[in-house]
Amino acid sequence: MRREERYQLVLEHFRREMPTVDTELQFGSVFQLLVAVVLSAQCTDKRVNAVTPELFRHYPNVRAMALAEADDLLEFIGSVSYPNSKARHLVELARALEQRHGGEVPQDMDQLLALPGVGRKTANVIQAVAFGKSTMAVDTHVYRVSHRLGLVSKSDNTPVKVERTLMKHIPATDIPRAHHWLLLHGRYVCTSQRPHCQTCGLAEVCPKLLEGSRLEH
Repeated sequence: MRREERYQLVLEHFRREMPTVDTELQFGSVFQLLVAVVLSAQCTDKRVNAVTPELFRHYPNVRAMALAEADDLLEFIGSVSYPNSKARHLVELARALEQRHGGEVPQDMDQLLALPGVGRKTANVIQAVAFGKSTMAVDTHVYRVSHRLGLVSKSDNTPVKVERTLMKHIPATDIPRAHHWLLLHGRYVCTSQRPHCQTCGLAEVCPKLLEGSRLEH
């Protein structure tokens, strides 16, 4: 099967099965989304959603978090992964937004990447979810599913390479949803250890490339 045909079949499946899709993170503003995405690094959305309501009750906006200290945030985010570094990054992030951007989250990729604790995946999520831009965030789920479904080649062995290949083959109108399609498929169906191939709607077209599917650093 040619790669273009594989993309067509996969995208048609997701358009049909998940026509409306969005992040599972809970937030009330662009800043709160940014905080939630930073917290979600190597952590489940479920765990992040468990801690952010109380965190946002005390620190609902940029100004409030910029006035806090890292130790203040630890009380609320202690159960997420790497809480100490994330608490430090969030305070530094809020202060940078205050000093550089008047308390607003920028839309520009370079400005996002210059913020403390913000990497390419986080910046892409913010651009897509908050600002509706056609960007593809590649996390472990997207990376794994893209390889297993044969959407990318073995030589696409970094998140950036996977991102570029997906962006090349997926129509711009589908890109904002495609991140969620691949992520949710990896989270609930094409799981890391025991993929649910018997209930997968893509089983007939999936080459089941299970090797080399872990995120490489």
